[in-house]
Amino acid sequence: MTGKHSRLQELKRLIPEVTPQQALDLQGRGTVLIDVREPDEVAQGSAEGAERIVRGFLELRIEDTIPDPQTPVIVMCGGGTRSLFAAENLRQLGYTDVRSMQGGFARWKEEGLPVHVPRVLNALERERYGRHLAIPEIGEQGQAKLIDSKVLLVGAGGLGSPAAYYLVAAGVGTIGVVDDDVVERSNLQRQILHSDSRVGMPKVESARKTLTGLNPLAEVIGYPQRLDSANVQEIFEPYDVIVDGSDNFPTRYLVNDACVKLGLPNVHGSVFRFEGQVTVLWPGRPEAPGPCYRCMYPEPPPPEMAPSCADAGVLGVLPGVIGLLQAVETLKIVLQLGDTLVGRMLHYDALRARFTEFKIERDPECSYCAEGASFPGYIDYQHFCSAAAS
Repeated sequence: MTGKHSRLQELKRLIPEVTPQQALDLQGRGTVLIDVREPDEVAQGSAEGAERIVRGFLELRIEDTIPDPQTPVIVMCGGGTRSLFAAENLRQLGYTDVRSMQGGFARWKEEGLPVHVPRVLNALERERYGRHLAIPEIGEQGQAKLIDSKVLLVGAGGLGSPAAYYLVAAGVGTIGVVDDDVVERSNLQRQILHSDSRVGMPKVESARKTLTGLNPLAEVIGYPQRLDSANVQEIFEPYDVIVDGSDNFPTRYLVNDACVKLGLPNVHGSVFRFEGQVTVLWPGRPEAPGPCYRCMYPEPPPPEMAPSCADAGVLGVLPGVIGLLQAVETLKIVLQLGDTLVGRMLHYDALRARFTEFKIERDPECSYCAEGASFPGYIDYQHFCSAAAS
């Protein structure tokens, strides 16, 4: 008997083995099933509910997946051999209840047990997003979520520019951009999606050129139109998250109302001179619903109380800070990671280099998002639009 076969027989004596059906039964009682096959093997399918850790990274990542070494574990490979060696390594790391699955995934599939065909990254995606794949909280499954996600940016201006850059760079697969404006030279002090050579070009077209140049894998969809009550719902419906970078109150209320109606998270940001703020407005969140924009401001203020950036001015780099925070919150929502800014407003004072957090309460009497409230409909604040335009 060769050394390899002798070692394999020794492992079979040391490592308990279970059949695929037994593995399924144990999985239903809390045992964790680990699939240690390579990505190209997993692309053909994996056991439903299995955790996937490539054999070469098992020792590095197992504690992130299973922090308690007392947790029962079953290791699965393609045919039942690699899983024995992997199980031995887990026992050496201190895992006390480790078994190997006989016959591997081939036998699991032959027996007609539940199979999930995961979203597997191709070679180009793995190269581009490699730094994300190295983060246990993201990994290949998280990156697949980003690639399959759809995020809509309202505005390709100061806030939309940095948010769009980093969302596309991070791998968000579909980015929608709504903006009916054209590039002006006065935009370029802060709107980094655009360039001097594109003055006069529609902003959505300029944004598409920049973003697809950064990441050709992304699909960028432009909506060169002003949002209004007639088109807002149709535009919003295909998307998972809305990033509001608008600079006027009529659009903010329209964005809010559509997000409330559709149950979408609204990642809201605004800037004024040397100050900015960001929050996540999400009354439709399944767990612990948050407030909406109307919970803070039930109606728009008078036009003279709400100067635009053109009237009041804004430090050019400030939208970069707030737009990046909006991108961070968006990625957290898509990846279902961390504690988002639902119910909290983060305020940034650039002159004092200070962040301040404020709590935002949901208004139980809110006419739009209160529990049991009937949706009142969309409102076009035309008088306010006219004032802002003038």
